[in-house]
Amino acid sequence: MSIKKTAFSLLLLLFAFCEISAQQYADPEYIKVTNERATKIVEKLALGNKEKETAVTNIVAQQFRDLSKIQDARDAEIKKVKDSATLSKEKQNASIDKLKAEADKAIGKLHKAYLKKLGKQLNEDKITEVKDGMTYGVLPITVDGYNDMLPNLTEAQKKYIYDALVEAREHAMDGGSSKEKHAWFGKYKGRINNYLSKEGYDLNKESADWHKRLEEREKAKSGK
Repeated sequence: MSIKKTAFSLLLLLFAFCEISAQQYADPEYIKVTNERATKIVEKLALGNKEKETAVTNIVAQQFRDLSKIQDARDAEIKKVKDSATLSKEKQNASIDKLKAEADKAIGKLHKAYLKKLGKQLNEDKITEVKDGMTYGVLPITVDGYNDMLPNLTEAQKKYIYDALVEAREHAMDGGSSKEKHAWFGKYKGRINNYLSKEGYDLNKESADWHKRLEEREKAKSGK
């Protein structure tokens, strides 16, 4: 791709960004919603420092808004391409792929800058809590699930599962919706399951046995 074409594509995204920004991102209600989402995450950190809580909340809320700006601009341009009657299906797909790649690049830069900002306020453990907060705690829940379903996992297998889910979480943090966030974890759980199958696990059987154990636990708790 030539430099001129790349620059032109980025300009299209910028114009879309400006158009959407004027319509939505100055809306007090939208700012309120993102602030509330961020507050719920930061409250669980129990920082015990009001000034730091405010600073971190502002960083997280701004990240939500910045992600939406890029994703909404991308989606607006993709819609224009899809609605175009002058482009062939092949050219439409090529244009859409290019728009997605450019947005992904912008999101990648934003991701790094965001973590750098958090790093000035929080230690690694607290940053991890923020990441889990942004992704509904799917990582620890899933790790616990695998460990409970497969109690004989080796340390190497546990590490593979954890590392794969950490990578999934990095992507899921930037997801524009709950569906997109969960889709990232679903993709990596597929990789984990393929790995475990190669390691000799019959996951259909293991899953069925695990659900039986869960049912038995619930019965024991209820005294039935």
